Amino acid sequence: MRIKLADVPPQRIGVMGQQHLPGEEAWLIGERRSNRERKCSLSNLPAGTPLKRLAGAIKARWIFEEAHQQLKEELGLDLF
Repeated sequence: MRIKLADVPPQRIGVMGQQHLPGEEAWLIGERRSNRERKCSLSNLPAGTPLKRLAGAIKARWIFEEAHQQLKEELGLDLF
């Protein structure tokens, strides 16, 4: 895995009190895959979180969401 850190200062997005993640800060994480596909995720983990832990959390969530979608399709609930 190659990681490239953006060299820009953090930016606050939205108005305090109108957020959907717990905590005061949320970080936008961008991923550019080897096939040039781009993915973005939001995280409210602390700023000092190691990148391996951050990547692991993002991938674990993706696996869960895929399994959830597959289960809904198999049960005929894919419209919900």
